[in-house]
Amino acid sequence: MTKTLHLAEALLPQGFASNVKITIEGGVITAVEPGAAPVDAGHSFAAMALPGMPNLHSHAFQRGMAGLSEQRGAPEDSFWTWREVMYRFLDRLDPDDVQAIAAQAFVEMLEGGFTALAEFHYLHHDKDGRPYANIAAMGQAVAAAAAETGLGLTLLPVLYRFGNFGEAPSVHGQRRFVNDRESYQRLLEGSAAAIRDLPDARLGVAPHSLRAVALDDLGWVSSLRPGEPVHIHIAEQMREVDDSVKIMGKRPVELLIDTIPLDRRWCLIHATHLTDAERDGIARSGAVAGLCPITESSLGDGIFDGVRYRDAGGAFGVGSDSNIQIDAGAELRQLEYSQRLRDRRRALYAEEGASTGVALWQAACAGGAQACGRAIGAIAQGCRADFITLDVDHPAIVGKSGAEALDSAIFAANALPLRDVVVGGRRVVTEGRHTARDSVRARFAGVMRRLLAAA
Repeated sequence: MTKTLHLAEALLPQGFASNVKITIEGGVITAVEPGAAPVDAGHSFAAMALPGMPNLHSHAFQRGMAGLSEQRGAPEDSFWTWREVMYRFLDRLDPDDVQAIAAQAFVEMLEGGFTALAEFHYLHHDKDGRPYANIAAMGQAVAAAAAETGLGLTLLPVLYRFGNFGEAPSVHGQRRFVNDRESYQRLLEGSAAAIRDLPDARLGVAPHSLRAVALDDLGWVSSLRPGEPVHIHIAEQMREVDDSVKIMGKRPVELLIDTIPLDRRWCLIHATHLTDAERDGIARSGAVAGLCPITESSLGDGIFDGVRYRDAGGAFGVGSDSNIQIDAGAELRQLEYSQRLRDRRRALYAEEGASTGVALWQAACAGGAQACGRAIGAIAQGCRADFITLDVDHPAIVGKSGAEALDSAIFAANALPLRDVVVGGRRVVTEGRHTARDSVRARFAGVMRRLLAAA
């Protein structure tokens, strides 16, 4: 079925254009015509349209524990004390709980400007650590949430074998994550079945981290899904870097680069603590740096060297990771502000005279699309028809257009002033509200009351 839509203003790859007619077939944009005559009101958006933002890194179940880790640990609070809170929370979850929590997170992603997701999925097994009868039951729950909400999905089942560098034994809190090679292959098969009926879904792989796999697992796991995305956590915390040097004799990114050839399939999540050589090596490889600025700030990870990485030609995208706040504009704002605070200068991601908002949005869309392994992230022929519109009457952007409006939407609004969201040509958010918001929220509330009452 062919559908034609008219956008009053849209951010195209070449910049903003007015009166943009797009033709959609099977959820894919087949033609883009700027300066077109308006069509009837039922097929028009009298607002500014942006390509939907891909969310390149999330752990959906963590939306349920948002806010539960703000009591200071002893003697010092860090990622490692936060991780203990996470272990205790996930001990309670079954597949129905995960589906309800993921659906709530996905509704918030769509209402926050994200139209696609790469879900870094490592919660696999039953509460005692034994696989479910369907080893991919948890992945199936994530896929069901994507089907219910309309969010585009790249599912990344995680290979998790060890507790630390040097193939140290896993600990009790990791029992629901762990697979050997044989069970991981079965997990991939089950995951493929779980996403089979989702439109344009992709299945990649994810060695969790160099702490959680053996070095010879990297080539093996990346060979299981040729041409599909490969994601890995790396160099998020200084303790991780120090452990890598102590046990393996090299820093994490240095070790990864020396072990396996990186290419455009790879997405290196966080990559916060890099030497100049590591940073430039990632940029040269064509891999994507997967940045999660809100989570990285929350956990005290550190600041990614985005300015010099950009100057080296590196690709990046953003993800909501722990899902404590879900808003595409807020992730970009946090990224830019972190660079300003470190360097004590302003507008660091844009070229001289250019819009910071446009530079950030387009770069993160491109990197996120690459990391998801899908033709998304642009209002262009051949791309999935995923776009959002902004509320042009919102106080942050009223009276503005083009780059000025996008800058204001990111840097002058409390949250992205979003109006409508279209995924694969289907409108899933209208006037800022997801079509399934009420039912999803009610189910989520019931699950959370039960889980927290049992804590």
